[in-house]
Amino acid sequence: MRPVTDAPAPAESTSVLDTVERAAGDPDRSQPWADLGLKEDEYARIREILGRRPTSSELAMYSVMWSEHCSYKSSKVHLRQFSEIPQETRAGKMLAGIGENAGVIDIGQGYAVTFKVESHNHPSYVEPHQGAATGIGGIVRDILAMGARPVAVMDPLRFGPLDAEDTSRVLPGIVEGVGHYGNCLGLPNIGGEAVFDATYLGNPLVNALCVGVLRHEDLHLAKASGAGNQVILYGARTGGDGIGGVSVLASETFDADGPAKRPSVQVGDPFMEKLLIECTLELFAAGVVAGIQDLGGAGLSCATSELASAGDGGMHVELDKVLLRDSTLAPEEILMSESQERMMAVVEPDDVAAFLAICAKWDVEAVVIGEVTDTGRLEIDWHGERVVDVPPRTVAHDGPVYERPYARPDWQDGLQADAAEALPRPSGGDELRATVLRLVASPNLCDKSWITDQYDRYVRGNTVLAQPSDSGMVRVDDESNLGVAVSTDCNGRFAKLDPYLGAQLALAESYRNVATGGAVPLAVSDCLNFGSPEDPAVMWQFAEACRGLKDACLELGVPVTGGNVSLYNQTGETAILPTPVVAVLGVVEDVTRRTPTGFEAAGEELVLLGTTREELSGSEWAHVVHGHLGGRPPALDLAGERRLAALLADLVGVASSAHDLSDAGLAQALAESAFHRGIGATVSLAEVHEDPFVALFAESTGRVLVSVSADALNELLARAASHDVPAAVIGRTGGEDLVVEGQFTLPVAEARAAWTATLPAVLG
Repeated sequence: MRPVTDAPAPAESTSVLDTVERAAGDPDRSQPWADLGLKEDEYARIREILGRRPTSSELAMYSVMWSEHCSYKSSKVHLRQFSEIPQETRAGKMLAGIGENAGVIDIGQGYAVTFKVESHNHPSYVEPHQGAATGIGGIVRDILAMGARPVAVMDPLRFGPLDAEDTSRVLPGIVEGVGHYGNCLGLPNIGGEAVFDATYLGNPLVNALCVGVLRHEDLHLAKASGAGNQVILYGARTGGDGIGGVSVLASETFDADGPAKRPSVQVGDPFMEKLLIECTLELFAAGVVAGIQDLGGAGLSCATSELASAGDGGMHVELDKVLLRDSTLAPEEILMSESQERMMAVVEPDDVAAFLAICAKWDVEAVVIGEVTDTGRLEIDWHGERVVDVPPRTVAHDGPVYERPYARPDWQDGLQADAAEALPRPSGGDELRATVLRLVASPNLCDKSWITDQYDRYVRGNTVLAQPSDSGMVRVDDESNLGVAVSTDCNGRFAKLDPYLGAQLALAESYRNVATGGAVPLAVSDCLNFGSPEDPAVMWQFAEACRGLKDACLELGVPVTGGNVSLYNQTGETAILPTPVVAVLGVVEDVTRRTPTGFEAAGEELVLLGTTREELSGSEWAHVVHGHLGGRPPALDLAGERRLAALLADLVGVASSAHDLSDAGLAQALAESAFHRGIGATVSLAEVHEDPFVALFAESTGRVLVSVSADALNELLARAASHDVPAAVIGRTGGEDLVVEGQFTLPVAEARAAWTATLPAVLG
């Protein structure tokens, strides 16, 4: 298929085109600004900026670009503190950070890695398959736009109760959408989460992460510079899907009966995206791209205004040259459409022919729709008539900024006073055994193979670790075996109990999970999912989480490279648990020497790193057994986490396995480690805690279960001492049972059967 450069036929319309000239001549014309999600003062500000009323096309652009999803108008004042974190990392520097499509980190040997996590929550409730699929597609294009080849994806998910009727609707569709799109692209899904809680009923969270690899010299940025350079739109044609989609839908609260607004959800075509990826990478290699931007939320409105604003400040576009799937679309609809699999490139005139030829090779349609100017204006014409004439920065970057009121809610003190440590707990061996079985089979802790088996985790051949390992790991370089590890984590219950500490705990767990495999944590991306910003209690949670994350990043020495904010996640008056998902990326010098998660052999010593305290509030035990949420989350020693991560890097080649302790504590870590190869273990709890129940189920932080050969035990203990990390020998691997001395014996096969049965029993 040859690139198309001819204009499509004009759309038939009985309405009079709303031009800039007409807008200046009829200032009192009524406009549907409220229906487009704008506030009265926002509309007034647009008129002030332009010195007239906006045209309908301009109104469409401002409405989507000033939406909560695109403008971060309620969160900007809190996100700015992330710039206080030094951008230098211990292994190199950040090559691109906040404000770009995705953060880019130097990992050595001339390689860089880009990664980012974003949300597609509300569209995935309205249409689970396409909402989740296009969430994957959008984050992949963000990574591609940085000049990187996407190499892996991850999917942190949150659902309502597993047995809820609506969960049976949204969960299969979301998983199918994630798997279908990622599998068709040939990208391994190397990890994520699936968490169930009543607050997510009617408002599931679909967060999507992508990792990409590039050489330093291949970095590309989103800017339109060089007057006379051509603006080319390429990829799929523009249709009516997604008009007002994520940009408007993600800025609204759901009512009790469903979404308050139901614009068309985007429809994805992963095969088109695969062609777009390969085509774009060849365009980069040919050196014919001067600037690039993907089209995601807000579509052409975003791409044109952001490219112009980040460049020389001017662009002229002939909108009628955009290739359409639906010739009846009006200019406003074309500007708002969020049709997928589209990219916009800035190309020097002498390179246009080569650019179009490469697109033709890949059967990707491409059309020149405009050029870069030095006017400082974004000017858009429709069949020769001017429909947009705006300062691009006012659309893309200078939207409203709200300092929304926030206050610690009155109920917070009572919530924290209701400690789970006072709840009835099992006291004998039989009760402890039954509790282990109940927890391993609980929805949040059970085997997630029903989900992950729908994903190809090993396509491309560079996956080193994948779910259920603590982190996902991929090889970057075939010769040196340089690689990266990534983990995503968040315990929303902890964040509800203390949002400042909850965000830090999410970071610490993700940081620790990356370290258990032997990686050195380098950088953070976040996806901050919260309820309505119009609720002062929710805004307090958000502000505290941002402050906590910033302080923890400073302590751990990892920068925030970028991320996403998703607000209005609530149904009626019920907000979701505050869910600040934190992704941590680490570098691995040699992936062949990584540390596995589960037991590798019998006859090895078991060592528990860290200290166990009576910390049960917000725990999985309190949640599953008592349906309880209250108290204070576990204490956090960030300096200790940093020492632990350094020790784990030092134990590569010494330790045979390492598994983080988090949900359900030591009991779950022992079970999951045993499930890896069916190898049992015998442990004594005397060195862990005086109370066997606390020893098994406390969720104290900074702990890792390590197995080590008898010959290497003293070496491991010596290295732990040198890093000032507590270490206790608690048992040995072997046999077919999990034996807790003086308490109970539990066959690994019995525990595994309970662990694997839960999701299939409900989902089929």
